[in-house]
Amino acid sequence: MSSHATPHQVEPIAFGQRLQIHRNRRGMSRTVLAGLFGKSPSWVKAVESGRLQTPKLPMILRIAEVLRVRDLVDLTGPEVGTSLPTELFIGPGHSRLPAVRAAVDAYPLTTSRQAPPLEHLRARITRAWTARHQAPDHRRVIGTLLPDLIRDAQLAARQADRATDRRTAQSLLAQVYALAQFFLAYQPDSSLLWRVAERCVVAAQESEDPHTIGIAAWLAAEAHRDAAHYDAADAVTEETLRWLAPHRPDGGDDVRAIAGALEVAAGYTAARRGNAGAAWGFWDRARASADRLPNDYYHPVTSFSRTVMGAHAVTVAVELHAGGESVRQAARADAHTIPSRPRRARHRIEEARAHQLAGEAETALATLERAHQTAPETIAYNGFARRILLEESESRVPAPRARASRLAVEIGALAA
Repeated sequence: MSSHATPHQVEPIAFGQRLQIHRNRRGMSRTVLAGLFGKSPSWVKAVESGRLQTPKLPMILRIAEVLRVRDLVDLTGPEVGTSLPTELFIGPGHSRLPAVRAAVDAYPLTTSRQAPPLEHLRARITRAWTARHQAPDHRRVIGTLLPDLIRDAQLAARQADRATDRRTAQSLLAQVYALAQFFLAYQPDSSLLWRVAERCVVAAQESEDPHTIGIAAWLAAEAHRDAAHYDAADAVTEETLRWLAPHRPDGGDDVRAIAGALEVAAGYTAARRGNAGAAWGFWDRARASADRLPNDYYHPVTSFSRTVMGAHAVTVAVELHAGGESVRQAARADAHTIPSRPRRARHRIEEARAHQLAGEAETALATLERAHQTAPETIAYNGFARRILLEESESRVPAPRARASRLAVEIGALAA
């Protein structure tokens, strides 16, 4: 042993070992992982064994995207990661986050304040969802509304006397927690997001309302998939779809729409796993569900509708890393028909992913610029957009490098 060594020194974990740990944690074979970013299983094995050196930043970013590694240091190690932007799938903490956190954390038992009437609270929640869809700075808008909505909905649930009022109040409380999840997503407080998600599920179950239960399940599945808990996401969607089945014929458009949204969610998870057959099968089921809705119907929480199915097809193809199919689906989808600004911006980001997969960097960047014009807060918190901009900011071609760097600085993904 060298005289300079100490008994407590630990060899750093190499990139390949970290890659293998994350891959195994996600339950992915080398074949599936390799296929999702266009490499061979033998290439993955060579990187994991250390026979190949650590890839360059663009490939590291693509691996991080596939494995849903939120902090790049977890994948690269601090020795490599110190020079890299660390947060990929976590955006900045919003200025309204402390106020929303305080409202969630509060536990007022002795207040004498009277809860607002349930119909008044319902109208405020409806206006909040409408404001979210219309505003380019939607996090600021709902972050401003949420603290009072959380406090009033909690009071309403606690003060309701009759059984029917208690169920209605629990449904409204679940809807407020659903709105909070849209605000908290991709912010640096994942424990708060999970607490709100769990409260949403509990309140929804207490409401006994199929539509509200479906919303809570859809949001729980989204959270599980974003955390790469694919088995949990599948369990939530499959169980809820089975439970909703007898409610769908007579449950009205909202129940049929939330079931369709859950079918889309199941398709997204299958695509994230690399299972093309199951992914497109769920999309087909969702398409049939959308076709049973009125032409002008638009679900206020999930955006599920006829108009959004083209956008969903783009995402399925992109999650399967099928570049040509992604671009074909993007050409068919019409972003202008999506009434929600944040959902339209998200679709633009998915289009950008499609064009980058197809090797069309300039088109991808132009599409991200349109997303930024539509809803700046959407792109600032979107890990896929951040990954594209960081990758293209390393391009050897001056024009896309400068274009990507400018937008990356504007959304806070790179320092000025």
